[in-house]
Amino acid sequence: MDKSNIRAGRLTSAQYAETFCDIHPPLDQKMAAFESSRCYFCYDAPCMEACPTQINIPEFIRRISTENTLGAGTEILEANILGGTCSRVCPVEILCEQACVRNTSEDKPVTIGLLQRYATDYVFKAVESGKMKQPFTRARATGKKVAVVGGGPAGLSVAHRLAMLGHDVEIFEALPKTGGLNEYGIAVYKMLDDFAQREVKFLLSIGGITVHNGKRLGKELKLVDLRSKYASVFLSIGLGGVNALKLEGEDWPGVMNAVDYIAELRQCKNYSKMQVARDVVVIGGGNTAIDIAIQSKALGAENVTLVYRRGSSDMSATGYEQELAQTRGVKIVLWSRPVGLEGSSAGVRGVKFEKTRKNAKGELEGTNEFFVVPADHVFKAVGQLLLPEVQELEVVKGKFKVDARGETSVKGVYAGGDCIAHKEDLTVAAVQDGKISAYAIHEALTGEKLSGKGMKDYKAIAALDAARVLNHPAHIHGGLGKQKIGTTVGGAR
Repeated sequence: MDKSNIRAGRLTSAQYAETFCDIHPPLDQKMAAFESSRCYFCYDAPCMEACPTQINIPEFIRRISTENTLGAGTEILEANILGGTCSRVCPVEILCEQACVRNTSEDKPVTIGLLQRYATDYVFKAVESGKMKQPFTRARATGKKVAVVGGGPAGLSVAHRLAMLGHDVEIFEALPKTGGLNEYGIAVYKMLDDFAQREVKFLLSIGGITVHNGKRLGKELKLVDLRSKYASVFLSIGLGGVNALKLEGEDWPGVMNAVDYIAELRQCKNYSKMQVARDVVVIGGGNTAIDIAIQSKALGAENVTLVYRRGSSDMSATGYEQELAQTRGVKIVLWSRPVGLEGSSAGVRGVKFEKTRKNAKGELEGTNEFFVVPADHVFKAVGQLLLPEVQELEVVKGKFKVDARGETSVKGVYAGGDCIAHKEDLTVAAVQDGKISAYAIHEALTGEKLSGKGMKDYKAIAALDAARVLNHPAHIHGGLGKQKIGTTVGGAR
């Protein structure tokens, strides 16, 4: 490690402001009106089917088109209480916007994500300014108390839905701030203005939810104690461990976990205080790898190289994310795997890679061709793993085994988010986990059947989202400012 190559303050204040600006600036009223007019308002809309939380996308866009922005925002939040975050970070290019029928005729989908942000931001600003109250109301108290371990997307989702259903909820969060990935793991340029905490405040304002920070499962908390004290337990503890490269020198100065650096950057109030190397190597092919690579460039690193062992189509980062990295100056090297670290206990100086290929069986193999990429900072982004904080639950492929309702191998204990098996580890999928388990927990505790289908699939959940929600007078009788409000839940203007 050449310490002279690692320093803070590589850019001017104006440059930091530019490199960390909002990657997708919000729509104004005129742009939202135009974009909403492009929607065909499809029946059995493919975009809605593509959304894990089953937001009624044609309906909320219709409401925007009729200047009912408040109704649009509440329609979204009924289905996805973290719809504000999801509008900023969801990979819409592989979900709702990919499914948009406009792609077939114009090769340009309706900008669903930006419209969702436009509508949800309106609701947040209205509540924050005091123009309207929290739009969600609680059902009559059930007298039941549920423990939620982990204040990330799944935990917040289940807590809010349970509170709506009349249960009292206590969230136990290990970190100083509540929000999980939304607060500590998302690239700065994707979510600015302390939005994660604004969203948490909005969600908690429904009442009936108490948060305890600095409480970690396996240390301050024991599952056996939670089970004895609470009617049910929901685990959304995420993946607290990071996969190792298993290379000598992995503990050298300059070799870091990407998630740790991203978390530090998320909490940083002055980017000029963040140290970054001139030469940075990122190892991995997911969104975390992309995020740390782009943010290293944004902090002023001159050379950022992202190296992945397979091809572009094998990366879990979407094509859009890969292209974004390249347009921001990140060099992506494919078909290469790390085989050694160059340097000493004084610090890392580079990474040795071997070129790879697929053999006749489709398995990855080395080619005996090697090269070294200089680096004073090496970020590991090769996946995360579940820490052994809970021994009582059955684990499959490194994650908690759950049934269709999110219940684990222990009766009354549910789990959701990154700590359970998903096809995709997405915020929106975690929100849906919370919804599913909230209904399942409610049914188990009260005996109330909320669906004939028993919530075994997303469609059954979506059919319930209009229940016990939105009893706010502004949604029925009047508007805010020039808003034209006049709809009830489930109805269009």
